[in-house]
Amino acid sequence: MARKQQKKVDSWKEKKWYSIVAPEFLNRAVVGQTVASDPALLPDRIIETTVGEISGEMSKNNIKMRFRIVAVNGDVAETAFLGHHLTNDYLRSIVKRQTSKIDAILTVRTADGYIVTIKPTCFTVKRARTSQIKAIRSMMTRIVVRRAVKSNFEDLIQEIVTGKLSSMVYKQTKNIYPLRRVEIRKTEVVKTPAQRRVPKAAENETLAAEEPAPVEVEAPAIEEAAEE
Repeated sequence: MARKQQKKVDSWKEKKWYSIVAPEFLNRAVVGQTVASDPALLPDRIIETTVGEISGEMSKNNIKMRFRIVAVNGDVAETAFLGHHLTNDYLRSIVKRQTSKIDAILTVRTADGYIVTIKPTCFTVKRARTSQIKAIRSMMTRIVVRRAVKSNFEDLIQEIVTGKLSSMVYKQTKNIYPLRRVEIRKTEVVKTPAQRRVPKAAENETLAAEEPAPVEVEAPAIEEAAEE
């Protein structure tokens, strides 16, 4: 007796496409598309895209941004900003032999209560002396921290992504020793204000919400002899 064949169910027919949009302060730009059979499955998905893909400026494809889906309204997935970083290829392209690369790792609380890690970097024209490196790092740290603690989170991220903060550091630091470039190579949202949703990536951080506003400078990188 022939077996009765079961009709296969096409699972794709049960799924729906959703547009993923950036937060309001990034003009709710569409950062991607995703598919799911149930909108409840979308929250906490991580999306990575470039500023170039969002803005249409291909020169900014070296800046990557990360988002987490936090809510779904109809066929639109809302996101929260998690951080940004420069691509490794781009960073390698701006490192030159016989120059100094000066890093800092800063953890600050913005005026509206976000705790953010910011990693600025200065690239000198030629190899700088130890005293000059210390002075540059000190000035860079002072500028970034002061700007961060006086700014709202959204304004701060806008200044970082558009290069305004890097330009500010460059203009005020280049007189210590000639600089080729200043970049904010990475940011990461460590904690959001208590009334807002905390991304999972920040849940294991050691900074507690009840701690006083941190302005911490971790052990910065020492001078590096860059290679092409």
